[in-house]
Amino acid sequence: MNKLSNTAEQILSCARTLIVAGGYNGFSYADIADVVGIRKASIHHHFPNKVDLVRALVVLHRQATEEGIAKLQQAIADPVEQLRAYVQYWAKCIEDMSAPFCVCALLAGELPILPEEVAVEVRSYFRFLSAWMASVLERGMQHGTIQRMYAPHTEAEIFMATIHGAMLSARAYGDATMFGTIANSQLSRYLARP
Repeated sequence: MNKLSNTAEQILSCARTLIVAGGYNGFSYADIADVVGIRKASIHHHFPNKVDLVRALVVLHRQATEEGIAKLQQAIADPVEQLRAYVQYWAKCIEDMSAPFCVCALLAGELPILPEEVAVEVRSYFRFLSAWMASVLERGMQHGTIQRMYAPHTEAEIFMATIHGAMLSARAYGDATMFGTIANSQLSRYLARP
């Protein structure tokens, strides 16, 4: 995606906040215009319609995740520590509300009502994340640091579902620590026993 203007970035940031608060159908361009302090026509200039806006948001989220995972892999070689760092990233985000929820996880819950262009991008995000987690679990198993019961792809889906479910639980209970409790319990399942 091309470099975004400051206004486009503000629009996307606002849309993300509104989606996290109320879902895909929980906001309009009028809501964004009020928050950002621009006219609706300006939003349409950057994103002709809501599908374009939310699709761009999901693409940016996936790209940011891909970049973050690449940096994580460069900084940390150990598969267990990579998974732990991933969990800690979300635990911190949920605790300080900097990213209280994965926008793709929220949109995945709305897949039946999402426009296909957005749904395709949401699925692409989950495919990327699942493939990365499966590769980490496989490497850990090969190194003897991770134990598992199922094939790496299945374990990756279990881990991913646990992480996103832990986000929901933290939100439902209004308790940010719930995320870490659930996610770390799942992570401990993978630790190889001496």
